[in-house]
Amino acid sequence: MNQPQTLIPTIDCDLTIAHWGAYEITRQLEKPALNHWREDPFPSEIGLSMLDAYRSNLRVKRPAVREGWLKDRRKSGRGSDKFVEVSWDTALDLVAEEVQRVKGAHGNSAIFGGSYGWASAGRFHHAQSQVHRFLNAAGGYVRHTDSYSLGAGRVVMPHIVAEMDYLKDSHTSWDVLAQHTRVFLTFGGVVTKNAQVNAGGVMTHHAPGGLAALAANGCRFVHIGPVRGDLPLPDESVEWIPIRPNTDTAVLLALSYELIVNGLHDDDFLRKYTHGFENWKPYVLGETDGTPKTPDWAAAISGMPAARIASLARELAAQRSLINLAWSLQRADHGEQPFWAGIALASVLGQIGLPGGGFGVGYGPANVMGSPFEKLPGPTFSQGKNPISAFIPCARIADLLLHPGEKFDYNGANHTYPDIRMVYWAGGNPFHHHQDLHRLVRAWEKPETIIVHEQVWNYHSKMADIVLPATSTLERNDLGFSSREPLLVAMRQFETPPGEARDDYDIFAGISRRLGTEQTFTEGRSSDQWLRQMYDSWADVMRQRGHDLVDYDEFWQAGALRFPLPKRPPVMLQDFREDPDAHALKTPSGRIEIFNDKVAAFGYDDCPGYARWYPPAEWLGSEKASEYPLHMLSDQPLTKLHSQLDFSAYSLSKKIQGREPIVLSTQDALARGIADGDIVRVFNDRGACLAGAVVTDGIMPGVVKLSTGAWWDPARPGQPEELDRHGNPNTLTRDAGASRLSQGCTAQTCLVQLEKFEGKVPPMRAFELPEFTSSGGAESPNPNA
Repeated sequence: MNQPQTLIPTIDCDLTIAHWGAYEITRQLEKPALNHWREDPFPSEIGLSMLDAYRSNLRVKRPAVREGWLKDRRKSGRGSDKFVEVSWDTALDLVAEEVQRVKGAHGNSAIFGGSYGWASAGRFHHAQSQVHRFLNAAGGYVRHTDSYSLGAGRVVMPHIVAEMDYLKDSHTSWDVLAQHTRVFLTFGGVVTKNAQVNAGGVMTHHAPGGLAALAANGCRFVHIGPVRGDLPLPDESVEWIPIRPNTDTAVLLALSYELIVNGLHDDDFLRKYTHGFENWKPYVLGETDGTPKTPDWAAAISGMPAARIASLARELAAQRSLINLAWSLQRADHGEQPFWAGIALASVLGQIGLPGGGFGVGYGPANVMGSPFEKLPGPTFSQGKNPISAFIPCARIADLLLHPGEKFDYNGANHTYPDIRMVYWAGGNPFHHHQDLHRLVRAWEKPETIIVHEQVWNYHSKMADIVLPATSTLERNDLGFSSREPLLVAMRQFETPPGEARDDYDIFAGISRRLGTEQTFTEGRSSDQWLRQMYDSWADVMRQRGHDLVDYDEFWQAGALRFPLPKRPPVMLQDFREDPDAHALKTPSGRIEIFNDKVAAFGYDDCPGYARWYPPAEWLGSEKASEYPLHMLSDQPLTKLHSQLDFSAYSLSKKIQGREPIVLSTQDALARGIADGDIVRVFNDRGACLAGAVVTDGIMPGVVKLSTGAWWDPARPGQPEELDRHGNPNTLTRDAGASRLSQGCTAQTCLVQLEKFEGKVPPMRAFELPEFTSSGGAESPNPNA
């Protein structure tokens, strides 16, 4: 039966979508404004500063070329050179000529197409899609795979149970959890500030209300992790058990051990729904290595009391229980292991596929997990086909640039790093995302040319050779859609682009015209014609699923379409549990793979075919802790998404003396003579940065937390002994793969020392414009003139 969609009247406002929320646009006022969408029960504050931020003097307003590159193609000087403004015709000619030169001299495998998917919430003006389509039309490029957020998880989870995208979109809804879950055991918490966001945008935020409903219905929360605030519920609802960072796997293994040796494991579930339990069980019991994974063993590693591990195992088996695994667990050395151990524990308990039971990976990192809405396909903009097969795991870009021709392992195969001569980046900021930023600076010296599309003069744009000014979300028309959200939104242009900023699509169309690939890239369509085509194609798909939609003009005039709630509330892997043959998993056995023969056959010494404990490269139990005795966690910030809008009023209001806050325990602060609000120096052998101290009893001694997102502000880039004056934790994090299997990001494996900063605090320059010169044919020395 068809289910006609309901049009939402716009009343006296439009809606626009950002990654962190839906916002009403009020145009009639003397000063147009953004307000929270009235139907969002827990709106995010981030977007309310978006309008003023996009009007900032920091916007890139005209095409600009680094002076040294323009004169003689010098690579030296990135980050310190002046810039020369040029006309759009000159800029597009330069880019097209450089693409042609690199292709002709070195081939398309010498071009790296960089991007990150958070650049825009719109389905068309999505910089990653745009740059990939452009480069594919031009003959291809070296791509990246996976993500910084889920590098290890994206690789290992398909071997165990399913792809991460499928799992993210399949999580049991919060209302079902509230009805059925009696014990919510979470490793790393449920960080609702992270759940402010979705990759395609958020319309209604669910996590705060979902947690509150669980607590109100009598669910017991057990929060295992070093930071109390990572599960934002009243103390009476939560048992907080702090453990050493990167030791979750040991606790998970010990819980499974306790269940198995006491006969509390679900044999029927393990036989019917899993593969390889008998291969893994000897390791857990210590028969293969002589070390039983007992509660006492795990207590010595993690710091969690052995008696509590033993009693918790019995509690989990006695009632409907859910095991939640935060994404932060797998952003670490051997990051595959906590996810694998968590799935194994949930399998031993046997509640996977039951309402309110099983596992989550995880509740908290994004709004999509726990949504009550149906998973539906969205409008798409094709990226085309890439004829170049070479790729890198996302977090290995510095290795790519520093070690061309070297081999690397990834997911069972051996690959070679190409020799990159050009980096073309649109969307995302590698000088935020990447680890060990001084090392990245040294890697950034290798390419002959670096071209970026940017909205603002951040460190990423200052390190480029050619900077092309791009529009923001409010300055163009688009389609707003995100999986398991209630709306498709007509994102109508609200603001006039500043200066000469252009849409990424128009920039690429202009370059394609010069390369002779315009028809392939544009197919003869304007941006607005693409929006209509995308909607019409999507409507055909939706009709096949039983949903009738209004035509495009009626949708665009109305402003949004609303999707109905599904008739059956989402329960992850429910179909699999009801019939594992008809709904077999896409694993080799069609079952949950507690032991995976394929991974075992890879022969990796750092990731075998089952979950096991490995001591991290650096942790509070390592020798390095004698020199750097604090484990630094680097989480998603409250006030922005990654580094986006770090210059906004909301983000700036939460800084301490203009620096990013760092959270440390009362005990560690007293030992160092540090008071709340002091400026501190955080350092290790990779770098040093300033931050503002926040002293609390809500973090375990020996651990500090410095959120990501502060625009990097190094005194001398590439020199680890020099200060980042702003507080970017990736000044300090390690740039090494999680294992040979995934090569994922390991930012959470990081030891540091911290001391009160003495002397005059150096001025911060992160939010200053670069210098400009009128040489080289520039029309004006100032992009804001």
